[in-house]
Amino acid sequence: MSTPIRIHTDADVKLDSKVLTDVGEALEPYAADMFKLRTGRWLGVVEFVHAERTQPGPEEDKNPSVKIRVADLEIAPDAIFENELRQIMRDLHQRRTAEGTLDEHAA
Repeated sequence: MSTPIRIHTDADVKLDSKVLTDVGEALEPYAADMFKLRTGRWLGVVEFVHAERTQPGPEEDKNPSVKIRVADLEIAPDAIFENELRQIMRDLHQRRTAEGTLDEHAA
């Protein structure tokens, strides 16, 4: 009888620094402000894509990792969109953190 291999499901998540052309074009109108405003914040919608997976060997003392890349994004152009996106963020956060709470079934 063979011993089952335990698969480690927790993985470190890394963000790939490569900026795709479409992403760069979406960021370009904000680039000057991003450079100038050291404390600036920009709210947007982002789509990630799987870029790379690293599975350490059985003798390595490392966590598996996955690298993701920003595939697409759009920045909120004004306060109206920003407020709508903030509400969506709150809703998503509540849904993600509601498990095991009274809010679980409401989310």
